[in-house]
Amino acid sequence: MLLTHPAALALALSLAVAGCGGGPGGSGGNAGDVGPAPASRSSSSSPSAPPTPSPGAGSEARPLKGRVVVVDPGHQLGNRNFPEQVSRPVPAGGFTKPCNTTGTATDAGYPEATFTWQVARLLTRRLERLGARVVATRTTNSERRWGPCVDVRGRAGNRLDADLKLSIHADGSYAAGAHGFHVIRPPDRARWTDDIVRPSRRLALDVRRSLRAAGFAPATYVAGGDGLDVRRDLGTLNLSDVPTVLVELGNMRSPVDARTMTGRAGRARYADALAAAVVRNLR
Repeated sequence: MLLTHPAALALALSLAVAGCGGGPGGSGGNAGDVGPAPASRSSSSSPSAPPTPSPGAGSEARPLKGRVVVVDPGHQLGNRNFPEQVSRPVPAGGFTKPCNTTGTATDAGYPEATFTWQVARLLTRRLERLGARVVATRTTNSERRWGPCVDVRGRAGNRLDADLKLSIHADGSYAAGAHGFHVIRPPDRARWTDDIVRPSRRLALDVRRSLRAAGFAPATYVAGGDGLDVRRDLGTLNLSDVPTVLVELGNMRSPVDARTMTGRAGRARYADALAAAVVRNLR
């Protein structure tokens, strides 16, 4: 059952919890991230942790019990230090692309890799308290690490039979006045994404709805202004066998978006909105 009423969704959450400059990115061996691993419980930028539901809490307190969610924080802080590894071609869905990219940053130098990592950690804590098993595509944010590559990220939920995969990114557009979020879903491609295109579209709509409800504006410079886009060139989407979207949470080159992204309260708002979208989609 979907939580379609805002008050009902807020109740479920309150009971349990109080892209970019390039595609996501290390296939195979890596300095430390070799494919997905269960997300750790540490967080480098978390507000006070929400209370854990009591053992007797009902399904309303843990609406995601039994669900598996893959969280994919884009890029890796150390990608720039491993140009040979991140530039090598990997499968991306009938063609190849570079393993990864460095991502973008705010004008003050706050990296996309760190932003996506911090939001992902906050989101993981919220989803776990809602009952989900969360699997992360990378478990570090380090200058000494690179990857994983787009093919590993793309397939991350397949063997797990995950319920959905959410890739977290931020954009780096220099277009005048460019700001806001947009959600990218896979196209209808025979033998690649035709089996997940409909549930992925629904997930994209749920993510957009939750971000709007949290006060975030759709992008002004891409995707026709409605916050929804379809791309055929992203291995992260093309290689997935589970419903998936890639969300660019904002434009890091926008002073307005950058203020939100660099603040703890802003990152918590993003995480809350994404958690609400997952609950809405999987109820």
